[in-house]
Amino acid sequence: MRERTTEEMALRSRRAFLSQAAGGLGSIALAALGAESAAARDPLASREPHHRPTAKSVIWCFMEGGPSHMDTFDPKPALEKYAGQPMPESFGRPLTAMPGTAHNTLMPSQRKWARHGESGLWVSDWYPHVAEHVDDLAVIRSCTADGLNHVGSVCQMNTGSILAGRPSMGSWVSYGLGSANRNLPTFVILNDEVRINGGSKNWSSGFLPAAFQGTLFKREGAPILNLETPESVGARQQRGKLDLLAALNTHHAEKHPQESDLDARLQSYELAYRMQAHAPEAVDLGQESDATRKLYGMDQEHTAVYGRNLLLSRRLVERGVRFVQAYCGGWDAHRKIEENHTKWCGVSDKPIAGLLADLKSRGMLDETLVIWGGEFGRTPFNEEGDGRDHNPWGFTIWMAGGGVRGGQTIGTTDELGLRAEESPYHVHDIHATILHLLGLDHLSLTYLHNGRSERPTVNGGKLIAEALA
Repeated sequence: MRERTTEEMALRSRRAFLSQAAGGLGSIALAALGAESAAARDPLASREPHHRPTAKSVIWCFMEGGPSHMDTFDPKPALEKYAGQPMPESFGRPLTAMPGTAHNTLMPSQRKWARHGESGLWVSDWYPHVAEHVDDLAVIRSCTADGLNHVGSVCQMNTGSILAGRPSMGSWVSYGLGSANRNLPTFVILNDEVRINGGSKNWSSGFLPAAFQGTLFKREGAPILNLETPESVGARQQRGKLDLLAALNTHHAEKHPQESDLDARLQSYELAYRMQAHAPEAVDLGQESDATRKLYGMDQEHTAVYGRNLLLSRRLVERGVRFVQAYCGGWDAHRKIEENHTKWCGVSDKPIAGLLADLKSRGMLDETLVIWGGEFGRTPFNEEGDGRDHNPWGFTIWMAGGGVRGGQTIGTTDELGLRAEESPYHVHDIHATILHLLGLDHLSLTYLHNGRSERPTVNGGKLIAEALA
């Protein structure tokens, strides 16, 4: 028998390798398709995380409009030194939202600063109540983003992209983990009186099935429309009506299997039916004691609305809602920043502190990730003499609870607060860290869309390792 030549053996080895590799890749693809088809059959079924989570839920205190980091959690004494002077040439001239503002003079903060807690973190006098909880906060001072305007930047902080069309973080979490309570939405949005820039695209499910989109609660009255059935409609009649709708929609869906909106419609009707029995109790703040309502500032006019939203947030995550975003205000202080930020810090300070205290007293802070921040920060140079422009090059958010190591600052901006300098962290890194704390690997959480395995952090994202306990 002729012995195989070295070339033949190498060829055989290559063929074997390619065959095995193809089989392995096929198995991976089939596994992914299996997971996605299981999600399609029951989109909100509870699913196992990739690793052991430290957080069960998220409450995101979204300060929409862009709070000034150098006036809240990132003091910049150098602004006093250079006050009224043009920005030194060594810092460069960034492209700004409002043309020409980068040539304006530097404007110092008018705040008084103090160290707080055992950790000695700096907080301005705009946040005296939150300052009492600094030992639970990881203050990330070196955040960066890509957008200059609000619509694109709010969209990116929610979806990872300045362009509409991608799923929001709450939708990815719902897709990755499913529901922990089949009687309530898994992803809820709460708003105050200020319109959210970009609207519903910030809680859209994007290319994910529509069942994973967020549910916007009303600000006044019953948070969910048509939650109560008319007195003339009994339980049997209501059940029969839903069964008929389900039959009609299922028949139509069989002819259009690619339309996830139909599946979402079926799921939403069933969820609405279950919510009619369970949601009224969840949103009934009258069950809370006067002391608890006062803790959130609901006894004061200027804090009542946001206090209500954060108390409702606690009640929702307590009942298994995975992701709540509570929007606050219009921080876009192109002029009169003192007036603007005095108002919105006053609106949010006591309710946020009340939330942290309440979660901690109930033993819930360890498993609830609380986030504070906006879509970007503000510039060290003035706009219109008494305001600040948009700043996506370096700004602050903070996290608390849910496996976060508190009592620390992470990263720095330069001495003027213009750009992230030490350990810059992009929006994708923030998202990767949120998902990690919830037990999801941002690289493994994928969805096949247009032939591409999409993931929440697009092509980027790294963990903010210092933030992890």
